[in-house]
Amino acid sequence: MVDFISNYSPIIQALFGTLFTWGLTALGSGLIFFTKEVSRKLLDGMLGFASGVMIAASYWSLLAPAIELSENLPVPSWFPAASGFLLGGAFLFAVDKLLPHMHIGHEGAGSEGPKTSWQRSVLLITAITLHNIPEGLAVGVAFGAAAAGVEAASVGAAVALAIGIGIQNFPEGLAVSAPLRREGWKRGRSFFYGQLSGMVEPVAGLLGAAATFFIRPILPYALAFAAGAMIYVVAEELIPESKREGHSDIPTIGVMLGFAAMMLLDVALG
Repeated sequence: MVDFISNYSPIIQALFGTLFTWGLTALGSGLIFFTKEVSRKLLDGMLGFASGVMIAASYWSLLAPAIELSENLPVPSWFPAASGFLLGGAFLFAVDKLLPHMHIGHEGAGSEGPKTSWQRSVLLITAITLHNIPEGLAVGVAFGAAAAGVEAASVGAAVALAIGIGIQNFPEGLAVSAPLRREGWKRGRSFFYGQLSGMVEPVAGLLGAAATFFIRPILPYALAFAAGAMIYVVAEELIPESKREGHSDIPTIGVMLGFAAMMLLDVALG
């Protein structure tokens, strides 16, 4: 698979990778045709697993290449990685404050951000869609880094990142579709809007790959930005939500397994 993808430009590679992550979002949403309830313990474990994947991916696939690239820039080697990382988190922090949204599992509570008359379902879809942007961006800049010849980055590592993000997208698709179904939406409509939340990833991936491929000086900043945005999602959304019902052991085990799985993927393919 890696050899096949290597024959294409980084932009096409990013398109393949993000179409895969979107596909797994759709696959998770497709479970709504078989059930409208999600076991809370299962969801907590999946959210923990997704957190572990994103934490591992943020370092091996994004921050490590960013730090390596920074060694040849006319600024302190720590600056691009640190500033890009913090900017990624600050960007999502600002979006959380400026755009109405609702977190997974909170569909019965009030919204966050500015007051709005939007329906709960729209708020939930908005939140998941926003959080998919850094994931698509991460895949795109990873392929861009591989094309730039960064030693710490490779097409295999970018493929591993796409696989890891795709795996953690699976429960997110169901996490969007299930609440919509519980609110009385038909299965087909619930599925459509659940998978729609992942559609932003190919767009973000293409933008990330194109920007880093054509404007190489921004590459370390872009890699670190994607890492910071992903860690923000983990700290703000995934881990707190996974422990909200008091199932502390299950999500913790999920984090460990997700981290190990992403590490193995990166070592095996990178």
